[in-house]
Amino acid sequence: MKALVYTGPKGLDYRDVPDPTVGAGDHLIRIAQVGICGSDMHAYLGHDARRPAPLILGHEAAGLIEGGPRDGARVTINPLVTCGTCPACREGRDNLCPTRQIISMPPREGGFAELVTMPESNLIAVPDNVPLTKAALAEPIACGWHTVRLSLETLIGARDTALVLGGGAIGLGAALSLKAQGVSNVTIVEPNPVRRAHLIDQCGQPAIAETPDGTLYDLVIDGVGYAATRAVASAATRPGGVIGHIGLGEDTGGLDIRRLTLQEITFIGTYTYTAEDFRQTAQAIFDGRLGPLDWAEVRPLSEGAAAFSDIRSGAVAAPKILLQPETAPERS
Repeated sequence: MKALVYTGPKGLDYRDVPDPTVGAGDHLIRIAQVGICGSDMHAYLGHDARRPAPLILGHEAAGLIEGGPRDGARVTINPLVTCGTCPACREGRDNLCPTRQIISMPPREGGFAELVTMPESNLIAVPDNVPLTKAALAEPIACGWHTVRLSLETLIGARDTALVLGGGAIGLGAALSLKAQGVSNVTIVEPNPVRRAHLIDQCGQPAIAETPDGTLYDLVIDGVGYAATRAVASAATRPGGVIGHIGLGEDTGGLDIRRLTLQEITFIGTYTYTAEDFRQTAQAIFDGRLGPLDWAEVRPLSEGAAAFSDIRSGAVAAPKILLQPETAPERS
Protein backbone atom coordinates (compact mmCIF):
# COMPACT_ATOMS: atom_id res chain seq x y z
CA MET A 1 0.00 0.00 0.00
CA LYS A 2 0.98 3.65 -0.28
CA ALA A 3 1.61 5.66 2.88
CA LEU A 4 2.94 9.03 3.97
CA VAL A 5 5.87 8.14 6.22
CA TYR A 6 7.47 10.50 8.74
CA THR A 7 11.22 10.10 8.22
CA GLY A 8 12.63 12.66 10.66
CA PRO A 9 12.24 16.36 11.48
CA LYS A 10 10.42 18.07 8.58
CA GLY A 11 10.66 14.89 6.55
CA LEU A 12 7.70 13.07 4.97
CA ASP A 13 7.99 10.47 2.22
CA TYR A 14 5.07 9.14 0.18
CA ARG A 15 6.06 5.58 -0.62
CA ASP A 16 5.16 1.90 -0.74
CA VAL A 17 5.00 0.06 2.60
CA PRO A 18 3.73 -3.41 3.55
CA ASP A 19 0.01 -3.80 4.13
CA PRO A 20 -0.87 -4.00 7.85
CA THR A 21 -1.33 -7.39 9.46
CA VAL A 22 -4.87 -7.99 10.72
CA GLY A 23 -4.78 -9.36 14.26
CA ALA A 24 -7.43 -11.29 16.16
CA GLY A 25 -10.47 -9.07 16.80
CA ASP A 26 -9.26 -6.40 14.36
CA HIS A 27 -10.79 -5.10 11.15
CA LEU A 28 -8.95 -3.89 8.08
CA ILE A 29 -10.16 -0.41 7.11
CA ARG A 30 -9.57 1.25 3.76
CA ILE A 31 -9.06 4.91 4.55
CA ALA A 32 -11.31 7.45 2.87
CA GLN A 33 -10.25 10.59 4.74
CA VAL A 34 -7.62 11.29 7.41
CA GLY A 35 -7.01 14.64 9.10
CA ILE A 36 -3.76 16.40 9.96
CA CYS A 37 -3.67 17.07 13.72
CA GLY A 38 -1.55 19.44 15.75
CA SER A 39 0.15 16.42 17.31
CA ASP A 40 1.12 15.26 13.81
CA MET A 41 2.67 18.68 13.28
CA HIS A 42 4.61 18.41 16.55
CA ALA A 43 5.98 15.05 15.43
CA TYR A 44 6.80 16.41 11.96
CA LEU A 45 8.87 19.16 13.57
CA GLY A 46 10.72 16.62 15.73
CA HIS A 47 9.11 17.82 18.97
CA ASP A 48 7.44 14.55 20.04
CA ALA A 49 9.68 11.79 21.37
CA ARG A 50 6.63 9.52 21.54
CA ARG A 51 6.54 9.45 17.74
CA PRO A 52 10.01 8.38 16.53
CA ALA A 53 10.83 8.08 12.84
CA PRO A 54 10.17 6.16 10.70
CA LEU A 55 6.46 6.14 11.46
CA ILE A 56 3.09 6.52 9.75
CA LEU A 57 1.33 9.38 11.50
CA GLY A 58 -2.38 10.28 11.39
CA HIS A 59 -5.20 9.30 13.74
CA GLU A 60 -8.28 11.26 12.59
CA ALA A 61 -9.77 8.87 10.08
CA ALA A 62 -12.85 7.34 8.50
CA GLY A 63 -13.23 4.68 5.87
CA LEU A 64 -14.76 1.34 4.90
CA ILE A 65 -14.18 -2.07 6.47
CA GLU A 66 -12.54 -4.39 3.96
CA GLY A 67 -13.24 -8.12 4.25
CA GLY A 68 -14.92 -10.16 6.97
CA PRO A 69 -18.59 -10.15 8.04
CA ARG A 70 -18.79 -6.33 8.02
CA ASP A 71 -17.22 -5.90 4.60
CA GLY A 72 -18.15 -2.53 3.12
CA ALA A 73 -19.37 -0.99 6.39
CA ARG A 74 -18.73 2.77 6.59
CA VAL A 75 -17.01 3.65 9.88
CA THR A 76 -15.33 6.44 11.77
CA ILE A 77 -12.36 5.44 13.91
CA ASN A 78 -11.78 6.04 17.60
CA PRO A 79 -7.98 5.79 17.50
CA LEU A 80 -7.53 5.30 21.27
CA VAL A 81 -7.16 1.60 22.10
CA THR A 82 -7.56 0.76 25.80
CA CYS A 83 -7.48 -2.39 27.91
CA GLY A 84 -11.11 -2.28 29.12
CA THR A 85 -10.29 -3.87 32.49
CA CYS A 86 -8.21 -1.40 34.53
CA PRO A 87 -9.85 0.88 37.16
CA ALA A 88 -9.89 3.84 34.75
CA CYS A 89 -11.60 1.81 32.03
CA ARG A 90 -14.13 0.36 34.47
CA GLU A 91 -14.96 3.88 35.71
CA GLY A 92 -15.64 5.12 32.18
CA ARG A 93 -12.43 7.15 32.10
CA ASP A 94 -10.76 4.89 29.56
CA ASN A 95 -8.79 7.80 28.12
CA LEU A 96 -6.66 7.53 31.28
CA CYS A 97 -5.96 3.80 30.82
CA PRO A 98 -2.29 3.29 31.79
CA THR A 99 -1.71 0.91 28.87
CA ARG A 100 -3.61 2.95 26.27
CA GLN A 101 -2.32 3.01 22.71
CA ILE A 102 -3.19 5.30 19.85
CA ILE A 103 -2.60 4.81 16.16
CA SER A 104 0.27 7.05 14.99
CA MET A 105 2.36 6.05 18.01
CA PRO A 106 4.39 2.83 18.28
CA PRO A 107 3.44 0.03 18.23
CA ARG A 108 0.44 1.14 16.13
CA GLU A 109 1.02 2.75 12.75
CA GLY A 110 -1.28 5.59 11.82
CA GLY A 111 -3.84 6.48 9.21
CA PHE A 112 -1.78 8.41 6.64
CA ALA A 113 -2.04 5.31 4.51
CA GLU A 114 -4.42 3.38 2.31
CA LEU A 115 -5.13 0.81 5.03
CA VAL A 116 -5.14 0.59 8.82
CA THR A 117 -6.29 -2.02 11.33
CA MET A 118 -8.47 -1.35 14.38
CA PRO A 119 -10.42 -3.39 16.95
CA GLU A 120 -14.17 -3.77 16.49
CA SER A 121 -14.83 -1.74 19.67
CA ASN A 122 -13.08 1.30 18.15
CA LEU A 123 -15.33 1.55 15.11
CA ILE A 124 -18.59 3.49 14.89
CA ALA A 125 -20.94 2.87 11.98
CA VAL A 126 -21.59 5.94 9.83
CA PRO A 127 -25.08 6.40 8.31
CA ASP A 128 -25.24 6.32 4.53
CA ASN A 129 -26.38 9.94 4.39
CA VAL A 130 -23.31 11.27 6.26
CA PRO A 131 -20.24 11.96 4.09
CA LEU A 132 -17.01 10.44 5.39
CA THR A 133 -15.45 13.91 5.17
CA LYS A 134 -17.71 14.78 8.12
CA ALA A 135 -17.25 11.46 9.90
CA ALA A 136 -13.46 11.93 9.89
CA LEU A 137 -13.96 15.06 12.03
CA ALA A 138 -15.32 13.02 14.95
CA GLU A 139 -11.88 12.61 16.52
CA PRO A 140 -10.78 16.26 16.69
CA ILE A 141 -14.25 17.45 17.68
CA ALA A 142 -14.45 14.78 20.41
CA CYS A 143 -11.48 16.43 22.14
CA GLY A 144 -13.49 19.63 22.52
CA TRP A 145 -16.68 17.74 23.39
CA HIS A 146 -14.85 16.00 26.26
CA THR A 147 -13.40 19.27 27.59
CA VAL A 148 -16.74 21.04 27.40
CA ARG A 149 -18.53 18.20 29.19
CA LEU A 150 -16.01 18.10 32.04
CA SER A 151 -15.98 21.89 32.35
CA LEU A 152 -19.76 22.21 32.46
CA GLU A 153 -20.00 19.42 35.03
CA THR A 154 -17.67 21.50 37.24
CA LEU A 155 -19.02 24.98 36.55
CA ILE A 156 -21.26 26.49 39.24
CA GLY A 157 -23.65 29.31 38.41
CA ALA A 158 -24.02 31.07 35.06
CA ARG A 159 -22.95 29.21 31.93
CA ASP A 160 -24.00 31.69 29.27
CA THR A 161 -20.64 32.90 27.94
CA ALA A 162 -17.54 31.09 26.73
CA LEU A 163 -14.27 32.10 25.14
CA VAL A 164 -12.33 29.65 22.97
CA LEU A 165 -8.64 30.32 22.38
CA GLY A 166 -7.53 29.06 18.98
CA GLY A 167 -9.46 28.73 15.74
CA GLY A 168 -8.08 25.44 14.46
CA ALA A 169 -10.12 22.24 14.39
CA ILE A 170 -9.75 21.73 18.16
CA GLY A 171 -10.93 25.24 18.98
CA LEU A 172 -13.69 25.23 16.39
CA GLY A 173 -14.80 21.80 17.59
CA ALA A 174 -14.91 23.10 21.15
CA ALA A 175 -17.01 26.10 20.05
CA LEU A 176 -19.47 23.83 18.25
CA SER A 177 -19.57 21.49 21.25
CA LEU A 178 -20.26 24.40 23.62
CA LYS A 179 -23.30 25.42 21.60
CA ALA A 180 -24.50 21.83 21.26
CA GLN A 181 -24.23 21.43 25.05
CA GLY A 182 -26.20 24.57 25.82
CA VAL A 183 -23.80 27.54 26.00
CA SER A 184 -25.40 30.29 23.97
CA ASN A 185 -22.71 32.98 23.63
CA VAL A 186 -19.41 31.60 22.31
CA THR A 187 -16.51 33.64 20.89
CA ILE A 188 -13.32 32.31 19.27
CA VAL A 189 -10.01 34.16 19.51
CA GLU A 190 -7.89 33.57 16.39
CA PRO A 191 -5.00 35.98 15.67
CA ASN A 192 -4.28 34.64 12.16
CA PRO A 193 -6.30 36.98 9.90
CA VAL A 194 -6.68 34.42 7.11
CA ARG A 195 -8.05 31.75 9.42
CA ARG A 196 -10.17 34.29 11.35
CA ALA A 197 -11.85 35.41 8.14
CA HIS A 198 -12.51 31.77 7.24
CA LEU A 199 -14.10 31.16 10.66
CA ILE A 200 -16.41 34.13 10.16
CA ASP A 201 -17.23 33.78 6.47
CA GLN A 202 -17.17 30.01 5.94
CA CYS A 203 -17.89 28.58 9.41
CA GLY A 204 -20.36 31.20 10.65
CA GLN A 205 -18.50 31.65 13.96
CA PRO A 206 -17.96 34.86 15.96
CA ALA A 207 -14.18 35.29 15.85
CA ILE A 208 -11.95 38.11 17.11
CA ALA A 209 -8.23 38.83 16.95
CA GLU A 210 -7.69 39.24 20.69
CA THR A 211 -9.61 39.12 23.95
CA PRO A 212 -11.17 42.46 24.94
CA ASP A 213 -9.58 43.92 28.06
CA GLY A 214 -11.73 43.48 31.15
CA THR A 215 -14.27 41.11 29.58
CA LEU A 216 -14.87 38.03 31.74
CA TYR A 217 -16.37 34.71 30.68
CA ASP A 218 -18.02 31.88 32.57
CA LEU A 219 -15.86 29.33 30.75
CA VAL A 220 -12.61 29.61 28.80
CA ILE A 221 -11.34 26.78 26.59
CA ASP A 222 -7.64 26.87 25.70
CA GLY A 223 -7.23 24.89 22.50
CA VAL A 224 -3.65 26.09 21.98
CA GLY A 225 -1.78 25.48 25.22
CA TYR A 226 0.98 28.08 25.17
CA ALA A 227 2.05 30.23 28.11
CA ALA A 228 0.52 33.26 26.38
CA THR A 229 -2.88 31.60 25.96
CA ARG A 230 -2.88 30.33 29.55
CA ALA A 231 -2.20 33.91 30.66
CA VAL A 232 -5.22 35.08 28.65
CA ALA A 233 -7.36 32.31 30.14
CA SER A 234 -6.26 33.25 33.66
CA ALA A 235 -7.28 36.87 33.12
CA ALA A 236 -10.49 36.28 31.15
CA THR A 237 -12.29 33.78 33.39
CA ARG A 238 -14.84 35.19 35.84
CA PRO A 239 -14.61 34.50 39.57
CA GLY A 240 -15.86 30.97 40.14
CA GLY A 241 -15.47 30.15 36.45
CA VAL A 242 -13.67 27.28 34.75
CA ILE A 243 -10.70 27.00 32.41
CA GLY A 244 -10.76 23.88 30.24
CA HIS A 245 -7.28 23.18 28.86
CA ILE A 246 -6.79 21.00 25.75
CA GLY A 247 -3.77 22.48 24.00
CA LEU A 248 -0.31 20.96 24.23
CA GLY A 249 1.67 23.82 22.71
CA GLU A 250 4.26 24.10 25.49
CA ASP A 251 4.74 22.61 28.92
CA THR A 252 4.97 25.49 31.39
CA GLY A 253 4.15 29.11 32.13
CA GLY A 254 1.22 31.46 31.84
CA LEU A 255 -1.13 30.52 34.66
CA ASP A 256 -1.86 33.24 37.21
CA ILE A 257 -2.03 30.91 40.21
CA ARG A 258 -2.70 33.80 42.61
CA ARG A 259 -5.79 34.93 40.68
CA LEU A 260 -7.01 31.36 40.25
CA THR A 261 -6.72 30.88 44.00
CA LEU A 262 -8.22 34.19 45.13
CA GLN A 263 -11.11 34.00 42.62
CA GLU A 264 -11.73 30.24 42.99
CA ILE A 265 -11.24 29.59 39.29
CA THR A 266 -11.04 25.92 38.40
CA PHE A 267 -8.40 24.74 35.92
CA ILE A 268 -9.08 21.40 34.24
CA GLY A 269 -6.51 19.63 32.12
CA THR A 270 -8.18 17.32 29.59
CA TYR A 271 -6.78 14.54 27.43
CA THR A 272 -8.49 13.25 24.28
CA TYR A 273 -11.95 11.81 25.14
CA THR A 274 -13.63 8.78 26.61
CA ALA A 275 -15.22 6.18 24.37
CA GLU A 276 -18.60 7.57 25.43
CA ASP A 277 -17.55 11.12 24.51
CA PHE A 278 -16.49 9.82 21.09
CA ARG A 279 -19.84 8.09 20.60
CA GLN A 280 -21.73 11.22 21.65
CA THR A 281 -19.68 13.38 19.28
CA ALA A 282 -20.25 11.03 16.36
CA GLN A 283 -23.99 10.99 17.06
CA ALA A 284 -24.05 14.80 17.23
CA ILE A 285 -22.40 14.86 13.80
CA PHE A 286 -24.92 12.37 12.42
CA ASP A 287 -27.84 14.35 13.90
CA GLY A 288 -26.59 17.66 12.48
CA ARG A 289 -26.24 19.26 15.93
CA LEU A 290 -22.71 20.46 15.11
CA GLY A 291 -23.70 22.27 11.93
CA PRO A 292 -22.83 21.54 8.31
CA LEU A 293 -19.16 20.68 9.03
CA ASP A 294 -18.22 21.78 5.53
CA TRP A 295 -15.09 23.69 6.49
CA ALA A 296 -12.39 21.05 5.93
CA GLU A 297 -10.05 21.26 2.93
CA VAL A 298 -9.41 17.95 1.14
CA ARG A 299 -6.05 17.20 -0.51
CA PRO A 300 -4.51 14.02 -1.95
CA LEU A 301 -2.45 11.95 0.48
CA SER A 302 0.34 12.02 -2.09
CA GLU A 303 0.58 15.80 -1.51
CA GLY A 304 0.71 15.45 2.26
CA ALA A 305 4.22 16.86 2.62
CA ALA A 306 3.14 20.10 0.95
CA ALA A 307 0.07 20.26 3.20
CA PHE A 308 2.26 20.06 6.31
CA SER A 309 4.50 22.81 4.94
CA ASP A 310 1.52 25.03 4.19
CA ILE A 311 0.08 24.55 7.67
CA ARG A 312 3.42 25.40 9.25
CA SER A 313 3.72 28.60 7.22
CA GLY A 314 0.25 29.76 8.28
CA ALA A 315 -1.01 29.78 4.70
CA VAL A 316 -3.98 27.48 5.32
CA ALA A 317 -7.30 29.18 6.03
CA ALA A 318 -9.31 26.03 6.72
CA PRO A 319 -9.35 24.75 10.32
CA LYS A 320 -8.61 21.23 9.06
CA ILE A 321 -6.91 19.57 6.11
CA LEU A 322 -8.11 16.08 5.28
CA LEU A 323 -5.84 13.84 3.22
CA GLN A 324 -7.42 11.41 0.78
CA PRO A 325 -5.60 8.30 -0.49
CA GLU A 326 -5.74 7.56 -4.19
CA THR A 327 -7.61 4.33 -3.36
CA ALA A 328 -10.18 6.07 -1.11
CA PRO A 329 -13.49 4.16 -1.37
CA GLU A 330 -15.44 7.43 -1.38
CA ARG A 331 -13.99 10.48 -3.05
CA SER A 332 -14.95 14.08 -2.38
